[in-house]
Amino acid sequence: MYVSDPAVVCLSMAPEPLHDIAHLGSVELLTPRPDRSLWYFRDVLGMTVAHEAGDSAYLRGYGDYAVSTLKLTAARTAGVGCIAWRATSPEALERRARAIEAAELGIGWTNGDFGRGRGYRFHDPDGHTMEIYYEEQKYRAPAELRSSLKNQPQKYAGRGVGVRRSDHLALLASDVAANRRFAAGLLGFQLREQVMFDQGKTELGSWMSPNAVHHQLAYVRDVKGGHGRLHHFSLWVDNREDVLRAADILAENGIFIEAGPAKHNNSQGFYLYSYEPGGNRVEIYSGSYLVMAPDWEPVTWDERERGSGTYWGGALPESFIQYGTPDIAAGDTPLDPPKLPVFF
Repeated sequence: MYVSDPAVVCLSMAPEPLHDIAHLGSVELLTPRPDRSLWYFRDVLGMTVAHEAGDSAYLRGYGDYAVSTLKLTAARTAGVGCIAWRATSPEALERRARAIEAAELGIGWTNGDFGRGRGYRFHDPDGHTMEIYYEEQKYRAPAELRSSLKNQPQKYAGRGVGVRRSDHLALLASDVAANRRFAAGLLGFQLREQVMFDQGKTELGSWMSPNAVHHQLAYVRDVKGGHGRLHHFSLWVDNREDVLRAADILAENGIFIEAGPAKHNNSQGFYLYSYEPGGNRVEIYSGSYLVMAPDWEPVTWDERERGSGTYWGGALPESFIQYGTPDIAAGDTPLDPPKLPVFF
């Protein structure tokens, strides 16, 4: 077949996309104030406790189909623990494990965790701990929590903000480009949008996803030179009014609101950022858009276009760029980065 447009020829020669990762499965948040963090997610945000074991509590939103999507673990400092991604099949799990092992990023196989089976654990180039698994326990609501909608896993609890589900997380990275290449090349994530400064020489952030959700993972430049740190964890609500209501609930409970409610330019998401009592930044999120096109062309923003990071609403504060968990105070020495594999 003759094709006259060189761009079409280039697209036809692109490598076959990977579809071995289905979605974000579970995020572990570390907290030095586990009791207060549990209060925040359970009573203020309205999540349900599914299980408790040792120093950890396992929670879920009322719209999460898995038995748990958030793990809170007591720790000396705030931050992110293991980030778990669900594979599309047992065979996909094995394929990704072999590829990650070959890239010298592997840690090894685990026996799983509450609600999920064996998984392969590894780290990204910046040192964040991740795991891929397939087997997952579906949530079966007890009679008092069963919804009259057969296609909804649990009825709306009517407690606090009432977040529906986990949505995404943003990780700080000393080298955004290296981590983006890792997520695309080894995990099959698709790049949706990115922020490039200095005439495209400096990659400040990239938003990526393994599915139609706009982004389930973002890498943002760590301006303090740290490694393995968290920028924020995001929970979904159905609409803008829910975000506005969340602002009232957070304020009534004495929770500091860092930014929003407002609308992002990239992702078009409607947002509200606060800090849970352990110190981790948490976003209440809605809106955004889905990406169905297999030939999506990533959107790039430069200094002028990016502006304050908002489409409308108050500008993001300086803390939004400077703060992450675990925090790096002035004069602290960042952790040493892991050795980059030959994959890069």
